[in-house]
Amino acid sequence: MNALPIRYVDPVYRPPSEAQSLILPVTDGCSWNHCTFCEMYTDPQKAFRARSEDEVLASIRATGERYGDQMRRVFLADGDALVLPTRRLLRILEAIRQHLPAVHRVSSYCLARNLRRKTVAELRALREAGLALAYLGAESGDDTVLQRVNKGETFDSTRAALDLLGEAGIGRSVMILNGLGGPLFSRAHAEHSARLANATQPEYLSTLVVSFPLGEARFRAGFPEWAPLDPPALFREMETFLTALDLHRTVFRSDHASNWLVLKGTLGADKDRLLAQVRAALERPDAAALRPAWARGI
Repeated sequence: MNALPIRYVDPVYRPPSEAQSLILPVTDGCSWNHCTFCEMYTDPQKAFRARSEDEVLASIRATGERYGDQMRRVFLADGDALVLPTRRLLRILEAIRQHLPAVHRVSSYCLARNLRRKTVAELRALREAGLALAYLGAESGDDTVLQRVNKGETFDSTRAALDLLGEAGIGRSVMILNGLGGPLFSRAHAEHSARLANATQPEYLSTLVVSFPLGEARFRAGFPEWAPLDPPALFREMETFLTALDLHRTVFRSDHASNWLVLKGTLGADKDRLLAQVRAALERPDAAALRPAWARGI
């Protein structure tokens, strides 16, 4: 495929499950961008701004002219497209429907604070216009951990946002960061994150392992007592998390490149199998020497 008629500002991020999607930037950067664990939008060129509606609509039209019958999914970038006014989002979704008629799913990252600014009626209108799935980085269900990493959210505020999406009929993919609480808050982080998932019953749930390619200084400034968990400690945290989960029909994935142990299943049907996998990993004599998936070429 030739270069798309879309202006990208590197680096560009999207969830692993959107690998085959058209990445359509409607904003640049993240409107919050204060989470100390996140390095995705810290480069100067990624300072937050909403793209002009004219630019976005022109990109959709030009892409449709070249590849209109090839695109099946669209991911609205960057960090939280749902910060845009509902009327603008509806015009974008209508343009996708008009110029990219083969698209059957539109998705987006979102921040809880921006969701709470929208009514259920607005979110239902977005769902009816084609927004099928929202990825929300809850990171943790523990208020102390959330405060330490400057997430700007609480258990209750995250739950309220997820409930809004659920009431509107938009699918929810919730992300939890394994190891975010360090050894001091590991159990509370796992148990309260499970409590958040149980309370909201998201359609999708995933875990990633917290990591700092650019160094830990920014993170430790607000969380000096934090220390990284080694693989056995990460597995014990995962065991606590899975044990506390009481989900009915949630697709669970722990297969990001950062994960030491790849887990896939549906909860609760596969809970016992997943727990058995975690416990088997804990029993391995070389558990402490395991490497994350990216280092094993997975």
